Amino acid sequence: MSSAASGLPMGKAARSSRDFFQWLSYLQYPALLVALGYVFKSGWALSAGKTGGLALVYDDWNYVLLYAGIGIGLSSLQDPTKTQNEISRRVWQDPRKGRWMLILLAAYALGAMGVGLVGAYLAADSVVNQLSLGLVAFGLGMVGLLKTAIEMREHHRLDRQPAAAAEGAHA
Repeated sequence: MSSAASGLPMGKAARSSRDFFQWLSYLQYPALLVALGYVFKSGWALSAGKTGGLALVYDDWNYVLLYAGIGIGLSSLQDPTKTQNEISRRVWQDPRKGRWMLILLAAYALGAMGVGLVGAYLAADSVVNQLSLGLVAFGLGMVGLLKTAIEMREHHRLDRQPAAAAEGAHA
């Protein structure tokens, strides 16, 4: 089907859903900036020495976990066939480094969700309950990142791509 028949202007290629989700993944940055803002806000409240101590920052910490989880989850919408930087490329091309990175990400994700669920179940205090639910949201975002990391490892491993491995040996 030509681009004229599809209703697109000549010279414009149809955008794929992958392009849309790649674009959507950039929303991770505002979410992570909001999380960082809450980190600074809680630090400012603690350093100001207001009466109330840690009780003032519990809500901020919950928002840090929530927005960081959303931001990390949005990062899972990135194109797994591309790496973001040289360090990432080196990690995913090496089977051993990639395996360790997946183990680390899985431990973070499952650990955050496990601690959050246990904390929410056992919480006698609403503050602990809220922080636990924020930790669950953070863990869910990490699960999305883990899924993308698995795909990136599959796409970039040199030992599974003979042509790329031979090319890398000659470069």
